[in-house]
Amino acid sequence: MGCGSCGTGTPNGCKSNGGCSTGGCNRLNVHDWLLNLPFSDPESSCKVVEVSFKNGSRKDYFRNNTLQYFEKGDYVTVEGVGGFDVGEVSLTGELVRMQMKKKAVEEFSPEMKKILRKSSDRDIETFKISKAREQEMLSRSRAVARTLNLQMKLSEIEVQADGKKGTFFYTADDRVDFRELIKIFAGDFKLKVEMRQIGIRQEAAKVGGIGSCGRELCCSTWLNDFKSVNTTAARYQNLSINQTKLSGQCGRLKCCLNYELDTYLDALQQFPDYADQLDTVMGTAQLIKKDIFKNLMWYILPNNSKHYPLTIQRVKEIKRLNQAGTKVDELQAVEVVSGKAKEVEPAFVDVVGQISLKSLERNDRRRRDQDRSNDRRPENRDQRGPRDGNREGNRNQQQQGQGQGPRGPQQNRGPQQGGPRGPQQQQGQRPPQENRGPGQGQGNQGPRGPQQNRGPQQGGPRGPQQQQGQQGPRGPRPQGPPRDQQNRGPQQQGPRGPRPPQGPNTNPPQTPPPAPPPTEGS
Repeated sequence: MGCGSCGTGTPNGCKSNGGCSTGGCNRLNVHDWLLNLPFSDPESSCKVVEVSFKNGSRKDYFRNNTLQYFEKGDYVTVEGVGGFDVGEVSLTGELVRMQMKKKAVEEFSPEMKKILRKSSDRDIETFKISKAREQEMLSRSRAVARTLNLQMKLSEIEVQADGKKGTFFYTADDRVDFRELIKIFAGDFKLKVEMRQIGIRQEAAKVGGIGSCGRELCCSTWLNDFKSVNTTAARYQNLSINQTKLSGQCGRLKCCLNYELDTYLDALQQFPDYADQLDTVMGTAQLIKKDIFKNLMWYILPNNSKHYPLTIQRVKEIKRLNQAGTKVDELQAVEVVSGKAKEVEPAFVDVVGQISLKSLERNDRRRRDQDRSNDRRPENRDQRGPRDGNREGNRNQQQQGQGQGPRGPQQNRGPQQGGPRGPQQQQGQRPPQENRGPGQGQGNQGPRGPQQNRGPQQGGPRGPQQQQGQQGPRGPRPQGPPRDQQNRGPQQQGPRGPRPPQGPNTNPPQTPPPAPPPTEGS
């Protein structure tokens, strides 16, 4: 059986292999300090053994009429109600007499039950089966109590090892009529039912827990005698009457308020009595606190929030003057010096200008350079294709508005044969062109862009092109800087090669042809 409060399974202190005083393995443990002491008369040794049930929740005494010696931690089979029960030996030897005397139990009482034998494997198996029913029975019994609208709280159920008897522990503020409840329990659980009422502190001892001090509850580990606790104990110890801080897990005042009460009462005997008020010229001083550790009494004056610590001798002197009818001019408070070293606050330091931001500026500059390099990459330029496509579409719309259709990019065009052309007029002034047949006087041409389905072209010199929808010749166009694919000179016609696939931004830069010489109009 390992200790529940350590990970190794064996406590490091007493080496009792599971019987440590923390109560992690068994509650209300007692260390047998008389175990290894020799006795002159072994026949006079105590024949009573203390046995604990349900991990120390209940303890009882049984007579050992067998010749077998039991040690602490052994499982024994004892007499029960209409059957047998299984418990764990918690204490043996001479120390059992002291515990029986403390609890007023008669050692040679004829009503004391006996130990039958050391528990066998079959007894322990039956004991585990009965204990496995307790949790399910507790849930069922609470549901039945709620159904009957009984003002009671079931806290624990203890089933006998043979499963013939069950003890139901409950708490209630008033008297409860549970006759109908017992009939339902007996019919559902098929055992003898015993209802036992316990106090709220006994319930906390059975449930267990951790107190505000960080240790296990005293009632679960060693305390079994519950004394009354009131707020007077807190006032003697100069504690604030805060119900939340002074209450334990049971909802009552903490039992530990009585632990140091006697020490405080002894220390308060040297303080003067009836010194709650002191008459001074500035008014009546009221007592607010007694410090038994520094032997000081703290007073406060009316219309003033300052506290005045006075020594016991000064309070006695002022009280003697007040009895003589004299009011003191001042209280002569003492200066309370703390033994704790005062922490020195750090002085203000001006660090303006000492923090360098060059690293941040360098990171920003590097980030900007990286963004620029990303913009210059070809894939980034391809991402701007829709914008360039919109620009080309706008240009085609402009050409359509001027009388020209959209012209695709012309690449690697071969020389065209024919006479010199006349001066081309401005864009948007061409006459409408009819559908022409295959070109005459021209070489083999490859596939063309949007300028297909032309009519037959005659070789030889062309006349000046007239405006769309107008008749008559016009004069030569003034010379100026050539435009892209406009004002072209005579081109030689010849075979064309296959045009490369057209894609976004794949047109190589085209050099404009030389300007044609001026010719006379026909």
